[in-house]
Amino acid sequence: MGSPIRVLHVVVNMNRGGAETLIMNLYRNIDRSKIQFDFLTCKEGVFDQEILDLGGKIHRIPYITDGGHFHYIKNLKQFFKANSHYKIVHSHMDKMSGFVLNAALKASIPIRIAHSHSTQSEGSVAEKVYKSYAGSYILGSASHLLACSTEAAKWLFTKQSINALILKNGIDVEKFKFSTSIRSKVRNQLQIDDKTFVIGHVGRFYETKNHSFLIDIFANVTRYHTDSKLILAGDGPLRKNIEDKVEELGLVDKVIFTGVYDRINELLQSFDIFLFPSIFEGFGIAVLEAQGSGLKCIISDTISNEVDLGINLVDTLSLENKELWVEKVVNLYNIKNDRKNNCQAIIKRGYDITSIAESVSDFYMKVAR
Repeated sequence: MGSPIRVLHVVVNMNRGGAETLIMNLYRNIDRSKIQFDFLTCKEGVFDQEILDLGGKIHRIPYITDGGHFHYIKNLKQFFKANSHYKIVHSHMDKMSGFVLNAALKASIPIRIAHSHSTQSEGSVAEKVYKSYAGSYILGSASHLLACSTEAAKWLFTKQSINALILKNGIDVEKFKFSTSIRSKVRNQLQIDDKTFVIGHVGRFYETKNHSFLIDIFANVTRYHTDSKLILAGDGPLRKNIEDKVEELGLVDKVIFTGVYDRINELLQSFDIFLFPSIFEGFGIAVLEAQGSGLKCIISDTISNEVDLGINLVDTLSLENKELWVEKVVNLYNIKNDRKNNCQAIIKRGYDITSIAESVSDFYMKVAR
């Protein structure tokens, strides 16, 4: 048996975002005697140590925000020139993948994958214009197109989206199975009474995740049900703003900020319902995980319906109508949610990470031949 094919994944950092969670889920489940993952990043991330433990290498170059456009392009060019032994470069940078894959093309790297994980660009108008410019290089530089959903493919690859392969965001189904003992354990750790109604959310503190909207909903829910708590798992640049808002509304004793939480599968057991009011999402893997643990989910209608497993756990609402969100949550307070085992439903719909990892491995082997 020869050495494994080394695939270079390109991300800003390996923190807990949707794309990064998918990459790590694949990495843990792929046959590493055949395929090994290496990473080109710009900043440290929470998964770095695990990557090294699994046999991966981490390369680092400064990001655009550190040295500017020309400095970044120069660093990409130098990196690929020095590392042209990679056969496969798999970029998860959405529109910024244009610059990455163009540099890889110039270094004669044969397989250059653009992977779309979103349906919009984040940032100011100027940043979006710049990202659009970067994105204009994708179709001329990528050899293969991947996306987490049909909508994500249409957004990044426009007319070429029909040629994109949809790679589902999978999860380890067994890990998310509901367990009353784990629920009690986590609630004890967080000092939450068993009878308390817990609303939960998992997501980075970025504008797209719409935390401010979430706080407004929760503030109204507490008027009806004072024994409610909100758990917010994640971190990010807007966390301080949200903490300030929580303080202004006098909700400090009712909102728990967990920060980056290592065992999301366990944390989900402690929730009673899951709210996900994102302004946009490529897919929304957190909603899949929540359904895996049997949670009723209320999500915004801006999220692809591909995330709904069709097992009567997802309600989709417009962000234009806060009253409806409040009403829905208040109604669910009174209904005992019988948390079922949804493993088979997830497997049946193709979201089991084991089979997805096998498909990805086959894909890499095929393109590398």
